[in-house]
Amino acid sequence: MPEQRKFAVVAAFIALCVIWSSTWLAIKIGLQDLPPISFAALRFVIAIIALLAVSIGRVPLLPRNRADWALLAFTGVLMFAVNYGLLFWGELHVSSGLAAVLQAIIPVAGMVFAHWLLPSEPMRWQRVGGAVLAVGGVALICGRLLDHGGIITFWAGLAIVFGGAGAAFSNVLLKRRALALAPAMIAAWQMIFGTVPLLSIGLVHDGNPLRFHWSSLAVVCLLYLAIIGSALAFLLLYWLLPRMPVNNLQTISLITPPGAVAIGWLLGGETFTSWSLVGGALVLAGVWMIFRKLEPSGKSRAETDLSPAVPQP
Repeated sequence: MPEQRKFAVVAAFIALCVIWSSTWLAIKIGLQDLPPISFAALRFVIAIIALLAVSIGRVPLLPRNRADWALLAFTGVLMFAVNYGLLFWGELHVSSGLAAVLQAIIPVAGMVFAHWLLPSEPMRWQRVGGAVLAVGGVALICGRLLDHGGIITFWAGLAIVFGGAGAAFSNVLLKRRALALAPAMIAAWQMIFGTVPLLSIGLVHDGNPLRFHWSSLAVVCLLYLAIIGSALAFLLLYWLLPRMPVNNLQTISLITPPGAVAIGWLLGGETFTSWSLVGGALVLAGVWMIFRKLEPSGKSRAETDLSPAVPQP
């Protein structure tokens, strides 16, 4: 039985890495037919339905008080409306692999926010050094985007970074105030609050979703992102949390960006300049330095850094 359990844990971890490495390309392919804001909104509408379906009758569905409602609303807008809205728009102009690397800024920004908001997590020199490396890598990538892709590509890369910073702030706020709510419902309520503005903007800007170009590939990408990339990945993550050390799970943040680059290159025909790859290596080295010295903090919400949007799309 222990061997079977070990095999299940390893299989779930590998599946999570593959899923979160592949979602970036699924976004890129879906954007060929679907407008970014509505694409993101529809993804989460389906994901919300899936999360509710597995939660009803099993866990409490509602937050306990107004403060919890307010926290879920604010962090939901940051995580899903701001972060994913900018990410989906940014991938119109930036390759899926580079988008994944740029979103690796999330743990860097999270470290800075945690220093100010979580007294138990002060910055240390190793983390500061990692942050400097990662920010230098982001600056190098954005500079190359400006040189080779023009101003709109530069702003797309910057938007992805800005959205990632919003997601990091959301994570720290959740870690600062632990919610007495099942993880699946925390994600579901965040998605609900974040999806409302996405849907509203999409309806005004993109029009009636029924009139979109619903190619078979667009439908497949949407369902893959919603069911596999959101609902299933989230459930896998929280199945793994009590069965793996948090520090081991955090390595997903190092595995998925190069995984996304490889999948984008193999299946999406994406190409990358040498400078972009150097910048990506700096970002990952910085993230590794930040995680390398992290110490488990009991059952605190350190795992929040690995929610389905951190940094996975």
